[in-house]
Amino acid sequence: MSNVSVSKSPSERELLGHPVGLYILFFTELWERFSYYGMRALFTLFLVAETTSSNAGFGWTNEEALALYGWYTMLVYVSSIPGGWVADRLLGQKKTVMVGGALLCIGHAILALNSETSFYVGCLFIILGVGGLKPNISSMVGGLYKEKDERRDLGFYIFYMGINIGGFIAPIACGFVGEKINWHYGFGLAAIGMFLGQAVYIWGQKYLKNVGNLISKNDAAGKELLDRPLTKIEKDRVVVLLLSFLLIILFWAAFEQAGGLMNLYAKQKTDRALFGYVIPASVFQSVNSFFIIVLATVVGRFWYKWKQKGKEASSLFKMAVGIIVMALGFGFMSAASAQYESTGSSAMYWLILAYLFHTIGELCASPVSLSFITKLAPLKYASMIMGLYWAATGFGNKIAAMIGEAAQDLGEFEIFTGILIIWTLIGLVVILLLKPLKRLTHGAEDLSPNVAIEDEGYSREDKA
Repeated sequence: MSNVSVSKSPSERELLGHPVGLYILFFTELWERFSYYGMRALFTLFLVAETTSSNAGFGWTNEEALALYGWYTMLVYVSSIPGGWVADRLLGQKKTVMVGGALLCIGHAILALNSETSFYVGCLFIILGVGGLKPNISSMVGGLYKEKDERRDLGFYIFYMGINIGGFIAPIACGFVGEKINWHYGFGLAAIGMFLGQAVYIWGQKYLKNVGNLISKNDAAGKELLDRPLTKIEKDRVVVLLLSFLLIILFWAAFEQAGGLMNLYAKQKTDRALFGYVIPASVFQSVNSFFIIVLATVVGRFWYKWKQKGKEASSLFKMAVGIIVMALGFGFMSAASAQYESTGSSAMYWLILAYLFHTIGELCASPVSLSFITKLAPLKYASMIMGLYWAATGFGNKIAAMIGEAAQDLGEFEIFTGILIIWTLIGLVVILLLKPLKRLTHGAEDLSPNVAIEDEGYSREDKA
């Protein structure tokens, strides 16, 4: 494996077999996710913290906190739709990411201020900033590679690792500072992370000159892309993408109990004592990212061997399997709820086991769904469709909060068990419908045999 190629222009240089621009986007997204997951870990805990405590919050009820959390996380991702439109029609992906990053820096800095007004204003800036950055930075990763490039899926796995390194560090750092010292210091630490991400992105512009630019109608190639109607194949692929978005909504509707219901459950009903030290509840938000860092290659190797045996390994199949595995993780939360009802406390290992299964499910479903979109989306609507993907994630977040609110009346055991059963059935139905859904992709995922290893998330050297 070669080191950085220096004979080419900066935008053409490679590092460890991938464009250097991938690593610029990797570190930009790492710090952006540090800021987001840092404040996410504190969000509901801060809202329910007593106003009379030494580290005062807003003193809201669980229902009120989950309701705002649901609206906030939904809008954060739904704003990706206008963010994608701005990129496709006005600024291009690269400039829109720059604007989004600037808005995020402002928003996270405002959250560090101690007032209710500043909290809402900060959230508004973050919503707008994520809308500009999130769909477009993901599309830029795909744009670093030519069509059918064997390295594309591995590039997304590397990019996804950046997300989860940030997601692992943030709840530990921001969570500890926020819970143990001051909530707004924790929010302030998240702001520092975002400023670092923006600095990396600005510094790395020379490595991104050929990606994320606005397609102009004044160019002959741009006019042909933007003016011609979609072909029958492109329309079919858009249909299957929209159907896959329903799976994405359902996946995150269950998975995102992590930041809401499960976060409050860790704080209020879990025995977090370990060798005389009480672990901050927000720290459990890092468990998912830790497992992703540890297990990403393991899951990738499994799917490679599975495919080598001639078995089904399409993106849609992986999404369905991911939903089922993630749903099984809620069986452990059912056990935790039963233990709490019996003894008045539940062991932390139930949370750890639930997050383990959620992580395996996520590794099956989420990275491949990002790559799947860049393979199927028509170029003229690339950012808009990526925006719809993140909007689907947002709707899933809102449904997750609604489910969390329902648990306050129906009970956690009933909610966790319901997710276990219903989501498992949904995954099985998708598997049954796999053949007609795959026909609509018109072979977009067909690759030559010599690229199978990279398609599953690790390099040829891993095979040796």
